[in-house]
Amino acid sequence: MDVIARFREEYEFLSNLYEVPVTFRGLTYGSSEAAYQAWKSLDPADHERFTQLRSHESKTEGRKLKVRKDWDEVKVSIMDEILRAKFSQNPELLEKLLATGHALIVEGNHWKDTFWGFDTNLGYGQNMLGQLLMRIRAGYQGKLLKRDSPAKTSSEGA
Repeated sequence: MDVIARFREEYEFLSNLYEVPVTFRGLTYGSSEAAYQAWKSLDPADHERFTQLRSHESKTEGRKLKVRKDWDEVKVSIMDEILRAKFSQNPELLEKLLATGHALIVEGNHWKDTFWGFDTNLGYGQNMLGQLLMRIRAGYQGKLLKRDSPAKTSSEGA
């Protein structure tokens, strides 16, 4: 099985830090990272402010936010929504995601992110970001299969 082990070079587009517009809940952010960091807060002023930040700035600013109480319960579903928006709104990125075929997508890192990624120094991680990306890819692959399948007629199988 092919493995995408890092979001660098040709796979940089998989990273949340990749600069591409993402409209989420009515606001357009410069990256999926900015959208994700903004929604750690329930304050609409924070949501708006993060639309002006580049991805690396948003990651830094996100650490300063008053994090919503339910964050641990909602962060995966929010990330899922944001990633779905990223790929549905940017067809060229969706094409690249689909071109990964059935490769295992791993957000390999060395900064101890064992929830969203897999820390290569520690040798473990949940790789939640990779799992979400593969789930989104599989959903689109399934739609393509249904679209490309010949239509069944009522006379088939009779």
